[in-house]
Amino acid sequence: MLSKKASCDSHGQDSSYFLGWEEYEKNPYDQVKNPTGIIQMGLAENQLSLDLVESWLASNPDAAGLKTNGESIFRDLALFQDYHGLPDFKKVLVEMMDKMRGNKVKLDADNLVLTAGATSANETLMFCLADPGEAILLPTPYYPGYRFDRDLKWRTGAEIVPIQCTSSNGFKITAAALEEAYERAQKLNLKVKGVLFTNPSNPLGTTMTVAELDHIIDFVAKNHIHIISDEVYAGTVFDTTSFVSIIEALMQRKLENTEMWNRVHIVYSLSKDFGLPGFRIGMIYSNNPAVVSAATKMSSFGLISSQTQYLLSQMLSDNKFATKYVTENKERLMKRKEMLVSELKNFGFACLESNAGLFCWVDMRHLLRANTFESEKELWEKVVCVVGLNISPGASCHCIEPGWFRMCFANMSEETLRVAMHRIKIGHRATMVKPVKFSPKWVRLGLSTRSLIIIFRSLVLFLIVSKCHFV
Repeated sequence: MLSKKASCDSHGQDSSYFLGWEEYEKNPYDQVKNPTGIIQMGLAENQLSLDLVESWLASNPDAAGLKTNGESIFRDLALFQDYHGLPDFKKVLVEMMDKMRGNKVKLDADNLVLTAGATSANETLMFCLADPGEAILLPTPYYPGYRFDRDLKWRTGAEIVPIQCTSSNGFKITAAALEEAYERAQKLNLKVKGVLFTNPSNPLGTTMTVAELDHIIDFVAKNHIHIISDEVYAGTVFDTTSFVSIIEALMQRKLENTEMWNRVHIVYSLSKDFGLPGFRIGMIYSNNPAVVSAATKMSSFGLISSQTQYLLSQMLSDNKFATKYVTENKERLMKRKEMLVSELKNFGFACLESNAGLFCWVDMRHLLRANTFESEKELWEKVVCVVGLNISPGASCHCIEPGWFRMCFANMSEETLRVAMHRIKIGHRATMVKPVKFSPKWVRLGLSTRSLIIIFRSLVLFLIVSKCHFV
């Protein structure tokens, strides 16, 4: 009775990423109300600096109250607005993007298209660049939970061909991997329209090297295709000198006035850097007038409210606040990341060396029963159901090597992260023995005191023998 689009399964809702979320939502951790619940480490959300935003709002009641110089502008904002977006908001966004890139680039507000989040931005670009059945190349591992499959494929009908990267070189993109992916697409009779990558990477937490960017630029120039650079984590880079935007890479090669310049597009949002995913602020930056025009028309299907644009334009135009926020946020993220990496190292876990993002890419291959994704799933089920942590397995990120996991660290308090680390500590030895079957019911028992809970967890990690079911 439904359309083919509504009934198809390309959304990826049945992936392990979403299954872990389902288990978490059934039994969420709460320090007081549910201390035995599952801790959410699968959500790349930045809650570490929201207090700075709240402080600014408290100090600027006119902005929050939709006023200018004490006079209400509610009626102006409540009425119809052009879907091009508020000019003042677009101006402050490109200025902020310039700052994020060390003022090494100068972006033009006329080249900016506003969208309801980066999800909408990525899909809009796919509608602009690819017809159904045409392909985009995407390096692995990528954006967990099959979300890029949803964003790029579900409604557009486009296809994804992975660029297979490995741990042998830190999952860096190579010229050979690009060529191999292109050849694979040709064998599948897929016309390749571009390369999409996240920089900094989700889930790796790394910035791309100039060499990697040059490989992509050379490859794209040779094949006359597009580049989409998803830079939503640009403001989370701990070492700012190491982040090179694709625009800067092109400028370094003096490609501003070439055909290549018009085939490069950037996706950005305020969801990660400013911790505002609920505000749904996304954007496309492109030097291609045809893409800007088409994307602007498409943006009418997912507009940002005028009230939101006004409020955030006031906040981001406060240079003192914006500078303080970006600096303080990076320091807090780095401190939190170092805390997680240090604790994991003490327990015998290695992490990919990273310098950005809200997560760590953790090597747990030594805990696998066998070098298979089946074994990875067994380990993941233990971590979720017995240890009580929802983390993202590498398979959900299309990683080609079993045993890698993404752990998020910025969506919780420091105290909750310490509880998570304690659980890893007591669960470490259990995951190294022969796999056992278990049931989520065991981790949902209500015990009277915190000490009894810890004792119970310690015992259950070694003795539990019933089966865990994922719905």
